[in-house]
Amino acid sequence: MVEAVSRAARAIALSRFALDALLPPRCLVCGATVGSAGALCAGCWSRMTVLGPPCCSCCGFPFEYGQGDGAGEALCGGCLRERPPYARARAALPYDDASRGLIIAFKHADRTDAAPALGRWLAQAGTELLQDADLIAPVPLHRWRLFRRRYNQAALLASHVAHAAGKPHCADLLTRKRATPSQGRLGATQRRENVAGAFAVTPRHRPTLAGRHVLLIDDVLTTGATAGACARTLLAGGAAAVDLLTLAWVVRPV
Repeated sequence: MVEAVSRAARAIALSRFALDALLPPRCLVCGATVGSAGALCAGCWSRMTVLGPPCCSCCGFPFEYGQGDGAGEALCGGCLRERPPYARARAALPYDDASRGLIIAFKHADRTDAAPALGRWLAQAGTELLQDADLIAPVPLHRWRLFRRRYNQAALLASHVAHAAGKPHCADLLTRKRATPSQGRLGATQRRENVAGAFAVTPRHRPTLAGRHVLLIDDVLTTGATAGACARTLLAGGAAAVDLLTLAWVVRPV
């Protein structure tokens, strides 16, 4: 049995070596040859900004300087004015000139091959949130948009984050009850109105949700309207708390 497993492992390794020789791994951004699948070349990686501390303890807004030991909960101006319905939010990258092409390709151009690497980045960015998470779930797409796009990018990310963290994953914890217009050209107030009442907890998952700490996964956080609507729905459905983890965040002054 051990010998059979060893032979199978060697065969897989040889197959990967042959495939890499014929089709070398390419940088997810520029297409340059890289050492392993799902990687960035040195030039593209050097242009990426990785979000992390110091930041707002609620929404993750990056601070230029730390708040010092014993400062307690450090909140940005936006969260001091109005706390979002989710307890905490974190993102791996700012949505900027360096990350935009990668994210648009993943979201709209069938670059699903990037999902494993992006999921690992997300898991690293959300280490703190994953410690408390009982259940991981994606922001859902409406069935007609899913039909047109053929995949839900948030669901792909959620699956890989759950795998990396060893956490339970529920791909259809939430459903989108109605097709909402694209949020791309809408302001913050219009976005909130656009998604109000658009989500529901899938009935068969209500017992699973009760009392659980949910980590909600999405690709890009802009104003937080969609994530906020999802968080309210989960809390009303019995979740104990909701955190948010996104691949990228459109960072604006607060």
